[in-house]
Amino acid sequence: MTEISVYSAAIMLTKRLGRLAAVLVLVAAVAFTLAKLSPIDPVNAYLGVDIARVGPEQRALIAERWGLDQPPLTQFLHWAGNLLQGDLGYSMIYNAPVSKVIASRFWVSLPLVGLAWLFSGLLGFALGVIAGACSGSVVDRVIRLSAYVLASAPTFWIAILLLIIFAVQLGWAPVCCAGPLGVVPDAVTFGDRLRHLALPLSALTLFGVSQVALHTRAKIIEILEGDAALYARAQGAGKWDVALRHGARNAALPAVTILFASLGELFGGSILAEQVFAYPGLGQAAVSAGIKGDVPLLLAVTLFLTLFVSVGNMIADMLYRLVDPRLRDDALSAGGQYG
Repeated sequence: MTEISVYSAAIMLTKRLGRLAAVLVLVAAVAFTLAKLSPIDPVNAYLGVDIARVGPEQRALIAERWGLDQPPLTQFLHWAGNLLQGDLGYSMIYNAPVSKVIASRFWVSLPLVGLAWLFSGLLGFALGVIAGACSGSVVDRVIRLSAYVLASAPTFWIAILLLIIFAVQLGWAPVCCAGPLGVVPDAVTFGDRLRHLALPLSALTLFGVSQVALHTRAKIIEILEGDAALYARAQGAGKWDVALRHGARNAALPAVTILFASLGELFGGSILAEQVFAYPGLGQAAVSAGIKGDVPLLLAVTLFLTLFVSVGNMIADMLYRLVDPRLRDDALSAGGQYG
């Protein structure tokens, strides 16, 4: 039985890695095609305000320098060949290797996305447990209505609303950026970083709360209506005791699974939040690369986010198998057929 389990796990891992590689190739091809179909001229975007002072000969030299004078297929194959050798290319708009741009921007976005992922999970789970335990009450209706509103509201709208209220009108938080203007990054204090992180983090946290809250609420109601909860109530346990001891414990793993599966939406929301608050993270770099036609940076960011989200989905799929034993049995049966 152990050999079958190991063999089936190896087969599943190989299939997943193969699908991941196919997804990365497809995403790279689609992103490159869309970038080439864009009306943005990379040379014009690179020159910016100096475009009027550059003649046709200089434009041709710039295009040759960046390989933009070659056919699109040749450009893509050249980029793919360099990628296989570990070279992500050179960013035109940041005038630096793409790998350095992604590394620096990723460490700026990581606290924002990571803390939003954690806080949205904790807040959504707590609200879901409360709503499920108080099913049908005013508290339940308020939480459900709030979750539906947050689920339907665009991230940029939430971010703009927070910006207007707390930064512009009340003045409690900075308007933009990851640190005070005019201060070099090494001189920014930890307190300043927290102040500049507060509003983007709040916007992104609110964006991710609704799914976890609604799913946890449904799971808590299902558990409280089950035979185990009925038996616990018959022994004298209170509603909240059953909800916390039985409901929350059994609903925790599905909630974490939902969190991992929603990484893609969270990254999409971070791009919009970073744009509203001018937060210099990976999402803002991706938007700048798309607007200014920086194809190497755009492709690298796209592949990086695809890889990150795909790994999150793989973790979610494995957690599903822990939650539902029937999925494990199906996997073992499939492994036995291969054996």
